[in-house]
Amino acid sequence: MNGFSINRAAAFAVAALAATIVMPVGLAQAEKIKNPVAVFAGLDKITGRTTTFDVYIDETVQFGALQVTPRVCYSRDETEAQKISSFVEVDEITLDRKIRRIFTGWMFAASPGLNAVDHPVYDVWLTGCKQSSDVPAPSETETKSQ
Repeated sequence: MNGFSINRAAAFAVAALAATIVMPVGLAQAEKIKNPVAVFAGLDKITGRTTTFDVYIDETVQFGALQVTPRVCYSRDETEAQKISSFVEVDEITLDRKIRRIFTGWMFAASPGLNAVDHPVYDVWLTGCKQSSDVPAPSETETKSQ
């Protein structure tokens, strides 16, 4: 063997070893946890008041002239880095009392400016997901009122 072949073989061995260290086979991924409650923050730009509110999945809560409906809210196990996301629909009640969809998509708590609802009067963004809320669940309030 000449010197060139030995250097090439050594370089190949080092590259193969580095690939096994950098890219392990079967990377573990944290399981998504489905949560029944999405937590939002809303800003009324007229008053400057910020409000935090809980919304159960597939239920609608009104914030000012906006109706916020989360369809799913995912988080990760507490031992993992949190990646909180929610698929949300936001409707605006117009001055002539019509409902107009102004947002449909994913919101990410780690990047509130990425897909926050930016309305002329109200801003709404996702802040978290949780398993329970101090607000009674919709089924509980219906049962109590009957």
